Amino acid sequence: MRNRCSFSWLGSLALISFSALSSAQSDKDDILSALNNDYERYQSIAETLWSSPELGYLEVESTRLLQSTLEEEGFSVETGVAGMPTAFTATFGNDGPVIGILGEYDALPGMSQAAVPYEEPLEDGAPGQACGHHLFGTASLAAAVAVKNWLLESGTPGTIRYYGTPAEEGGSGKVYMVRAGLFSDVDAVISWHAGDANTANPGTNLATISGKFRFIGRSAHAAAAPERGRSALDGVEAMNDMVNMLREHTTEPTRIHYVITDGGNAPNIVPKTAEVYYVIRHEDVDEVRSVWNRVVRTAEGAAMGTETEMSYEIIGGTYPRLPNETLAGILHQNLSAVGGVDYSKEDIAFAQKIQKTLPGKLPFIESAAEVQPMVFTRGKASADTGDVSWTVPMAAMRAATWVPGTPAHSWQAVAAGGTDIGYKGMMVAAKTLALSAVDLYRQPETLAKAKAEFEDRTGPDFSYQALLGDREPALDYRK
Repeated sequence: MRNRCSFSWLGSLALISFSALSSAQSDKDDILSALNNDYERYQSIAETLWSSPELGYLEVESTRLLQSTLEEEGFSVETGVAGMPTAFTATFGNDGPVIGILGEYDALPGMSQAAVPYEEPLEDGAPGQACGHHLFGTASLAAAVAVKNWLLESGTPGTIRYYGTPAEEGGSGKVYMVRAGLFSDVDAVISWHAGDANTANPGTNLATISGKFRFIGRSAHAAAAPERGRSALDGVEAMNDMVNMLREHTTEPTRIHYVITDGGNAPNIVPKTAEVYYVIRHEDVDEVRSVWNRVVRTAEGAAMGTETEMSYEIIGGTYPRLPNETLAGILHQNLSAVGGVDYSKEDIAFAQKIQKTLPGKLPFIESAAEVQPMVFTRGKASADTGDVSWTVPMAAMRAATWVPGTPAHSWQAVAAGGTDIGYKGMMVAAKTLALSAVDLYRQPETLAKAKAEFEDRTGPDFSYQALLGDREPALDYRK
């Protein structure tokens, strides 16, 4: 797969007349004013999602709230798409370019945290919004509504579509939507994510394959009759030992992670069942497939050596993100116009306390108000947005919803996401996405250039094949 990366977006921006510029700026000012006026409305939606976090494919109340809000705004909502009960699309318009905006809302297990600058779970073991998806889903909704209103008021031909995408955290929800052809009529997709800085960088990340390996042995009294038992946990541990030796013999930037999700029930019983959950990452799709196959062979060897039975299930699989500099340039231009997050005195005090809990050299708190220069990046994380980017031109930005220096999947991220720091960053994203969509409707030549760049990067021989194969959505992976 080709993935050429050279900046050319500046040359793609159209020259338009002063009167057109003035009209466009007036429209943008109106959009910004409307979003400012609706701040409390969107804060309330995000706060509801934060207060009642739901895991992947279990986001029943979250998706209901987002759907009902969009229906009230005149969107046509299609629920349960691509075989996922909590997935949906919401569309307004029936003519002109189709612009898609992605929205996420699933939480992470065991990440419950109060909106305070010290570690304090609201409920031990409960989920929490440690990746800011409550902000993600809400900001994207706010942008879609703002664009809908602009399409109505301006009479501009165009269609805006919000994608309610469940189970990003390991469930690969967007992959099933891609596989079902839900992006086939879309001209461009714009998206965003929570973060600790304001950026709109084109770049790549890592492909993934994830799955659960289940071992079945034979139970027995661990002291009185150990010879009669065959430990499924031994199978898991033998597999993990071999995988840890395998790490030395993989290419950069391979990443292999696992957790034991079932290790038995009592130490005096030889475990009959055991399970381990793996995630494999690499920047190249073919290499991630190769490493996954090697991990499968370690499981087969472990089962043979421990006289247990082994089966495995692929849970998720995602492509690396394909950059689109043309669309990233539009996002960066509008993010720069919107600006970063302005902290109040209370925000600064909260941020100072949060930073005291973070290790290492940290960015200045004031950097939350800055927009970083646009540079090409190679990320080490993964997301199911990658599959979307190999299907349609796509770009994404980040907004400073967390205190600078905060990593994702941390209690500090959950805490800030439930405060004004998170909500202000959310609105930076909403404004940037809305203004960028307006530019794309007004600039058909930019859409055409983004499409040409997409076709150049994918190449004439590319054929999308989902890394998770033809399996149905793993709706119970969080149960």
